[in-house]
Amino acid sequence: MKSLKIEKSITLFEEANKYLAGGVNSPVRSFKSVKGRPLFIKNALGSHIFDVDGNEYIDYVASWGPIILGHAHPEILREVKQVLKNGTSFGASTELEIDLAKKIVDIYPSIEMVRMTSSGTEATMSAIRLARGYTKKDKIIKFEGCYHGHADYFLVEAGSGIATLNIPGSAGVPDNVIKDTLILPFNDIIAVKEAVKEYNNEIAAVILEPVPGNMGVVLPKDGYLKDLREITKENDILLIFDEIITGLRLSLGGAQKVFNVIPDITCLGKIIGGGFPVGAYGGSIEIMESLAPLGPVYQAGTLSGNPIAVSAGIKTIELLSREGIYEELEEKSNMLERGLRQAAESCKVNYCINRIGSMLTIFFTKEEINDYQNAKKSNTILYSIYFKKMLKLGIYLAPSQFEAMFISLAHSKDDIEKTIEASYYAFKETIK
Repeated sequence: MKSLKIEKSITLFEEANKYLAGGVNSPVRSFKSVKGRPLFIKNALGSHIFDVDGNEYIDYVASWGPIILGHAHPEILREVKQVLKNGTSFGASTELEIDLAKKIVDIYPSIEMVRMTSSGTEATMSAIRLARGYTKKDKIIKFEGCYHGHADYFLVEAGSGIATLNIPGSAGVPDNVIKDTLILPFNDIIAVKEAVKEYNNEIAAVILEPVPGNMGVVLPKDGYLKDLREITKENDILLIFDEIITGLRLSLGGAQKVFNVIPDITCLGKIIGGGFPVGAYGGSIEIMESLAPLGPVYQAGTLSGNPIAVSAGIKTIELLSREGIYEELEEKSNMLERGLRQAAESCKVNYCINRIGSMLTIFFTKEEINDYQNAKKSNTILYSIYFKKMLKLGIYLAPSQFEAMFISLAHSKDDIEKTIEASYYAFKETIK
């Protein structure tokens, strides 16, 4: 196994630490949990990324999910370049916003009207404010390991960076801010029933990732989402699906279409902007008309619906609407899963693989992973070793046990075969 040349990345990280907190603009980039230093990426194309030292990697981070078509997709770039000629942002309405909104309404069963934002965090925090304003109730239910961005009332038993860095919550979040956030275990419907019974007239909304991807990929148990839908309907509680990861990735209509469960509000993120900074939330006309300027719930954003991100989103949806796209993604993802299972078993590694569509996680544990508490039992030391071995073999994975691998349409059969072959070697080295 050859050593990576990372001299330039090391130098840049030392420089970054002088000017950026922790040397990064997002904790999940830090490589802290795998006891390493982050790479600095220079460019990307298709399924591959290239760092400043000239190393090439097969990429399964995909900008944390949205690069479903592959990096620097020529049709996306062509569309964006055309729009750029007219300017970048106007702080005013454009026709493109309407075009993207129409497409979102067409493909998501739950959405009749939409409001654009500039990030997934903005979408989820705005959806909670909308739910509280619409229901005139304060409490919300969220689930352990589900990450909904860094709004104060979400940073309790959250996944993603919170799980990766083993932080119990976040300093700076006052107790009175989170007093109305009820935390329950994912996949435990009895816990939901008990909470609803105890706080019935106080709960505005239940928010969850229908398929969590921020504690690693965790699948909902059979009937769990439908039971949630039934309980919330019966008790006048809004059901919010955070589809920032699953929206467009599992199907054109997201997880709600796959599981045939229709939430009241859906939150969407960067995948609907082809990787550009963007978010959105939507629901029925009745609920959405509670937003200003029609109603009393205020939310605004200067860059919301900016023409660059919107144009990329329109083209992304058009490309994903082509026949056979999701079948191709499933075929590639299934091939990778099968190969990883065979490699792990041949090397006698304790593992659990969870996959749905083009997102999967390999946990270093032999236990079934169906909630956050089980996910935390994974051997993070082994994952760190595996991550480093794979990196040296040219495979770029998330620097955390508690994230997903993302397969794109740009991944070739050769990419996947190389990844499986690298895993055989990495597993052997990991268990030594």
